[in-house]
Amino acid sequence: MKFSLQTKRVLKPDKKSFAAILIENYPLFSILIGAVLVSASIGPFNNVDTQLEFNAALGVAKWGMPYIEYGHVINQPPLAFYFAAPFLKAFGTSYDVGATLVTLIGLGCTILVYMLGKTLYGKPTAILAAALFALTPWHLALSRCFQIDAQCLFFSLLCLLVGIYAIRKDSFKLFMVSGTLFAIAFLTKFFAVFILVPLTYFYFCNRQSNLKRIRAVVAYFLPVLLLAFLWYEIITGRGLISTTGVDDFIHHNPAEITPSVFFITNSLSTGLGSLFMIAAALSLIVSFAHRRRFAKFRIVDVMCLVTTLVVGGTNFFLGFCLNLSAPYNNVIKYDYQFLPFVSLMAASLVGKFLLLFNSTKSKEKLGKLLFSVAAVGLVLLVAALLINMNFVNYYSTWDHWVFKGDPDSGYALLNPYPISEGSFMMIIQYLGFAVPLFGLMWASRHKLIGFIRELFKQLHQWIETKNAVSYARREATRNKPL
Repeated sequence: MKFSLQTKRVLKPDKKSFAAILIENYPLFSILIGAVLVSASIGPFNNVDTQLEFNAALGVAKWGMPYIEYGHVINQPPLAFYFAAPFLKAFGTSYDVGATLVTLIGLGCTILVYMLGKTLYGKPTAILAAALFALTPWHLALSRCFQIDAQCLFFSLLCLLVGIYAIRKDSFKLFMVSGTLFAIAFLTKFFAVFILVPLTYFYFCNRQSNLKRIRAVVAYFLPVLLLAFLWYEIITGRGLISTTGVDDFIHHNPAEITPSVFFITNSLSTGLGSLFMIAAALSLIVSFAHRRRFAKFRIVDVMCLVTTLVVGGTNFFLGFCLNLSAPYNNVIKYDYQFLPFVSLMAASLVGKFLLLFNSTKSKEKLGKLLFSVAAVGLVLLVAALLINMNFVNYYSTWDHWVFKGDPDSGYALLNPYPISEGSFMMIIQYLGFAVPLFGLMWASRHKLIGFIRELFKQLHQWIETKNAVSYARREATRNKPL
């Protein structure tokens, strides 16, 4: 026995093989493969914004500075253009190559959504959240054009993930790594400031002894201050005050356009889907209706909700209250930072449904009601996923995509390579839809079989109860004295 134990210890591998990693994470790989195939069948998209930012990346590749024309530096943070320049030098300076880089970064965002979901909610939620995020028209559009939004989201999510690890492990070193990643994200695009909302909330809910010190928080922001000072004061000489002079906060809507109070929901109904948003709302209702049972979900749900409200509220204030044109028309860019959190919030219905399903022996009415609500929410999410696939399939034959805030305004992306029905690229697209759907079904096969068995068991018990009641009534009628 002693020899066998020692042998087992020797033969045990220190690291997982690639095959073992593949088997363990095949649902995520199926989602990534599907996203690659769908992305290959659409775009790359372009418009005035994409060409301007691509020219800045070319400026870095040619002259070492993000010039949109020689001598004129783009009025955006610089790091995204410096990250893109080596890729353009290595693989070519065409726009298609630049869009391919953004697509790869978009896949990285999907992986980070999965890792956040697994860390905060659990693996079932992580799988569904990654699929919902990767296959929304909103994300597919922004990951198939050369804009800095996907890069900003990638570093923001990485900053949050490392920050969560740092807070849970009470690690000052990881906390500083998160601060460095925040500096990189912020100097990619200023919208990265919104990632401080979930990180701050998580910090105050879970902070440990080492991270209570004020100097740790001050040190967290040193990298971003140093990078901003280096770029705006030393390299460009513009001064830090120039960061407030972005054109988005200057130009107002034309006089003939009256801002709609529903401009955000109108844009999201196209880019995200109404059923998606309803399912996210149902997820919150389930979580808050039974605080004790869903205590482990509630803190994360609140974090996701607060982040969504802060980002969306800021966009609403700028676009509706201040009547600024860029926040009003560019909702899919301004609110892109909350897309992962809405995806996580909606996908958490899986974990809540399973928790309720595993406690079906409980006879409380509230539990049964919440189980029904969670089941309806999951059906809506599946329907939203299919509707988004249909949207992508339909508009991939058009020469443009438009995400409208109202009938007279919206954000348009031009598609120079629309595909036709029955073409080879359309077959690739169908395959891209099929692969993640199969991966999701295969990953949930055991739970689906268990649910179906339990459903038939409950149905059988209900039929037996009805038969017993009917038999008792017949016997009572038969034995009733005349």
